[in-house]
Amino acid sequence: MTTPKVAILMGSKSDAEVMKAASKILDDFGVAHEMRVLSAHRTPADTQAYIAAAEDRGIEVFIAGAGFAAHLAGAVAAHSVLPVIGVPIDSSPLAGVDALYSTVQMPGGIPVATMTIGKSGAKNAGLFAVQILSRKDPKLVSKLKDYRKQMRDDILAIEL
Repeated sequence: MTTPKVAILMGSKSDAEVMKAASKILDDFGVAHEMRVLSAHRTPADTQAYIAAAEDRGIEVFIAGAGFAAHLAGAVAAHSVLPVIGVPIDSSPLAGVDALYSTVQMPGGIPVATMTIGKSGAKNAGLFAVQILSRKDPKLVSKLKDYRKQMRDDILAIEL
């Protein structure tokens, strides 16, 4: 079994449908990853222990998705020097704007790369994780170029 390079975390099970978009991208690129439900607020000690052990297990990038004003990505970043990509989940009455603000408003010194709200954000988080990992893996660079070319070809093939 391949050692996971990316940890996809989410604050609750209800976030899984959105975060599967990140998992699909990683699958498409052949990047080993794992998914876990851990809450910055409801399981803080478990979350911290998971983060502390992740790097020793081979994790190189975290993707953290949370809704409402939850701050899973910030909690992960506070306990790790690995790259953290935040995905605001649109599960609140504020349609994810609260999650966006809580993810993007990090204090200087504790960065979180914040994606857009929802499934598009999760998809882009997966792609951004691949880009980070591609700095050490020329095969991923080639796959990213092929992916972009396919997107271009798909757009140019549209006839109205």
